[in-house]
Amino acid sequence: MDKLYIVIPAYNEEENIRKVIDDWYPIVEGIGEGSRLVIIDDGSRDKTWDIMQEYAKKLDAFTPLTKPNSGHGATVLYGYRYALDAGADYIFQTDSDGQTLPEEFRPLWEQRASYDMLIGHRRKRQDGFMRVLVTKTLKLVLGLCFHVNIPDANTPFRLMKADTLKSHIELIPDGYNLSNVMISVIYAKKKLKVKYLPITFRPRQGGVNSINMKRIVRIGRQAVKDFRRMNRIISRQQ
Repeated sequence: MDKLYIVIPAYNEEENIRKVIDDWYPIVEGIGEGSRLVIIDDGSRDKTWDIMQEYAKKLDAFTPLTKPNSGHGATVLYGYRYALDAGADYIFQTDSDGQTLPEEFRPLWEQRASYDMLIGHRRKRQDGFMRVLVTKTLKLVLGLCFHVNIPDANTPFRLMKADTLKSHIELIPDGYNLSNVMISVIYAKKKLKVKYLPITFRPRQGGVNSINMKRIVRIGRQAVKDFRRMNRIISRQQ
């Protein structure tokens, strides 16, 4: 059997965090072999961390972590590195807003030995036109910057072999905002084995969406600059 670490970043998710833990904890409990659910509180200003600590008292395979706020991408990287250091064989990442379904995890797990990464492709998204537009624009920008065709580069539903991730994660700078995007790009550029499977993607199940148009534009401008720099780094490694 393989040891699975589920990594979930959380920021101001007091409305969702109980349901997220209740949904995803049975996955690691069922797999066993030292598998753990790891949720990283990204400096929340609400009761997210308090709730996580309460759950940790009764769930042996749940590890709550907290750190100063640094954003989603940096928190995901923090979680990946924690799981790698802890000896995970596989790392699965999803988000804490309740948009993904735990029952759709099993098809990825069953195919884990054949791929370096399996990603959920959000084909029927229910989170609004603007988010869909951002994803389509990102696909176009990645094609222009990196010459890769990635169906859904930023999906928060991905299962990765730890050994493969460990070999490439150091290419991504600490605190990088679009870490999952860059992981998708690195795997595509290096022609690693990646498979996309269709998944359900619901609207946010509670709380407030921290992304707005002004922030999307700001992230987009910075992303193009970062992509150019990352393209040079990746190219030197090939």
